[in-house]
Amino acid sequence: MKTLLLSFAGGLLALILFFIALPIFILSMVAGNSSDEAPKGSLILVLDMRQEFPDQPPTDGLAALFGQTSFTDILTKMDKAATDKHVKGVFIRASEMGFGSSRAEEIRESIKKLQDNGKFVISHSQGFFVGGPSAYRAISASDEIWLQDGSDVSIPGISLETLFLKGLFDKIGVSAEIEAFHEFKNSPNVYKETDFTASHELAMRELAESLWQESLIDISQDRADKMPDSAVLREILENSPYSADKAKEIGLIDNLGWPEDAARHARSLGDDAEIISIAEYIPPAAPKSAPKIALIGGEGPIMAGSSGGDVFNPNAETIIASDTVSQQIYDAGEDADIKAIVFRVDSGGGSPIASDQIWNAIEYVQATYNKPVVVSMGSMAASGGYYIAMGADKIYANRTTITGSIGVYGGKFAVADGMRKIGVTPARIDVGGDFSSVYTSTERLSDSQRATMRKSLARTYDRFTQLAADGRGMTQAEMHEIAKGRVWTGEDAKERGLVDELGGLLDAVEGAKELAGIDADKKVNLVSMIPTTDPIQAIGSMLGASAQSMRTLNQISQVVGDERVRATLMQIQAMESQPNQMAMPLIKEY
Repeated sequence: MKTLLLSFAGGLLALILFFIALPIFILSMVAGNSSDEAPKGSLILVLDMRQEFPDQPPTDGLAALFGQTSFTDILTKMDKAATDKHVKGVFIRASEMGFGSSRAEEIRESIKKLQDNGKFVISHSQGFFVGGPSAYRAISASDEIWLQDGSDVSIPGISLETLFLKGLFDKIGVSAEIEAFHEFKNSPNVYKETDFTASHELAMRELAESLWQESLIDISQDRADKMPDSAVLREILENSPYSADKAKEIGLIDNLGWPEDAARHARSLGDDAEIISIAEYIPPAAPKSAPKIALIGGEGPIMAGSSGGDVFNPNAETIIASDTVSQQIYDAGEDADIKAIVFRVDSGGGSPIASDQIWNAIEYVQATYNKPVVVSMGSMAASGGYYIAMGADKIYANRTTITGSIGVYGGKFAVADGMRKIGVTPARIDVGGDFSSVYTSTERLSDSQRATMRKSLARTYDRFTQLAADGRGMTQAEMHEIAKGRVWTGEDAKERGLVDELGGLLDAVEGAKELAGIDADKKVNLVSMIPTTDPIQAIGSMLGASAQSMRTLNQISQVVGDERVRATLMQIQAMESQPNQMAMPLIKEY
């Protein structure tokens, strides 16, 4: 009986903690985060690039409730810090692993603006190990680069890896009945091939070479006082790794020391200013009378419907839900105080119908309210990601943004042969036309079904290329020559007319000001169109998550840990809900 009473008391205490103490704690945290009072006195901002940042502020879940710092938050805060008299400099903890060439480019530009305004930037690294040059490139413009003794500097190049599944599919009796338009639309190759096709290899090799060359150009410029030209730098880096002492000797870093040594040095440069994280920094606000520009975000796979779900949904913050994003665009259009829209796109694409819906919202706002829409492409704006961007008045891309991939693919996974191997025999009765069961049947496509499906995909591709041609001032034939599903860097895309300007988010804001007739030297208020998260609703959502959901989430997180595997599984799931897709496989830099 005593044991029973103790168990009951323990269970009751747990319930009290979960249903009462936890919500109180959450509400107190939200209240603590809601202060808009800027810190007083001199400041040194700390940017820790070892963390993972979403490109844009999350729209759902606990991350939205607590105001998780996003990459665009970092960019806008560093931009304002450049002209904030209280900020003396920035101390950066460099990432040991790469995080993408495009992000490195935007961080580098932020550093240069800080320096142009008299701020110092000190960076410290505990080694550069894997992931290409982006971690080093991001901080190569720093006034000083510190490296922990005993660490290595390894920046030998760029590797783009693809996981091909055909060998697995053959073993389990699955056939990828997928057709693509056109030869460079390589997403289906993941399921249909065991290695790169000639066109797939050509596109990826030229992409990797372009990313590497752009990185070498930036690094050689930043280290010009210690390095010769980019050709010599290339030879140096491709022979890495180097020890810390050797890295200092050849000019890749400036000082050896511990993170604390570099932080103390930064503080001495700032006359013992207070050191705070960039997440804590509240920059001076623009006057309330300043013109407003809406900042709308689109990150992750493009899907039809609305965002949302319980707070434990791991994908809640990383999809572009067409209903949600379209409504944000309409709301910005209807708001007379908003003079322009900046649409930040970071997506490899997804659903054609969802992409079409967002494209139409932009067209409607432009035509109805005569309001300019400017796109800022993040790390990737390809396939459907390019679709939702192509109608903008102006498109900005970083030199190493991955874009293009104008194409479509569609089909299904035929599992009937695999089912027969384990004793399951599919059988069906069809009433109606030959195409009635094409996507629902587990069998392979017939010749007539394949021909009909290709006609449908051809119509989608023709619409994509025609709308893209209209938006970019080309003929459809001209667009087809640079489309065919091929990916380009932002640099190459600009040469081919797919984007207007090379630059990051802040450049896009300046472009929007110009189109809206706002003076270049006038400050603007960037207005997020993400609805404010209601803490009470968020807590209710959290408490409503079932135990089974939590168990499932835990199992998934353990089994599907690799980013490439997650992306592949998401594409397979997307094809189950809609057979036609405007998407590209995950491109991960190593």
